[in-house]
Amino acid sequence: MPKLGVNIDHVATIREARRTFEPDPVAAALICQLAGADAIVAHLREDRRHIQDRDIQLLREVIKIKFNLEMAATAEMVRIATKIKPGQATLVPERRQEVTTEGGLDVVSKHKSLERPIKDLKGKGIVVSLFIDPLPAQIRASAKVGAQAIELHTGRYANAGTGEEVERELKRLVDGAKLTKELKLRVHAGHGLTYQNVANVAAIKGIEELNIGHTIISRAVLVGLDKAVREMLALVRINNC
Repeated sequence: MPKLGVNIDHVATIREARRTFEPDPVAAALICQLAGADAIVAHLREDRRHIQDRDIQLLREVIKIKFNLEMAATAEMVRIATKIKPGQATLVPERRQEVTTEGGLDVVSKHKSLERPIKDLKGKGIVVSLFIDPLPAQIRASAKVGAQAIELHTGRYANAGTGEEVERELKRLVDGAKLTKELKLRVHAGHGLTYQNVANVAAIKGIEELNIGHTIISRAVLVGLDKAVREMLALVRINNC
């Protein structure tokens, strides 16, 4: 069954809205861990809009489950990651104007600029994943450039408006997961997944991990973080028991 990585970025978003010390994303990560999450995900953005450098240092020190650091493939971020040494680094595209990550990394056109960051991260024992759209060319390019895992971007599935669009995007994810496994890479998925749409993706053969954040933190505002994580875990595992 897929493992669940909980993205805690938006706990930090609330904190940074007031430039204060609460809520603490590290405390949130510990609650997620106790609730049964398999990994903690945090995106250290170049503009530091939510997660801060101190957060990732503390996360690395205190959580006992996998720490997945999302990051741009820049010299600064590679330097930070190789010092902190998270269990996994997920390379993502990043634009400062975007509200959230808008699409997958274009590995096909950027493969040369990715080779050195991937090599440096792997050299420190960090598992490298690439966040990409579920397209065969991007999947094959990810294998060639040395990634050990890919995270299939589920945003188009999550935002599909009609039943036909949902089925089309779901098929892309199914086919993408199959190809990824054939290339001997680990398969993760995430972006835009909610309590309402996660079950279909969790049921895809080969997907090992789902990384979910916004919907869990939103639910937590109403029912508490422990319950929100446990509810998502039940949905992720309901068809896989």
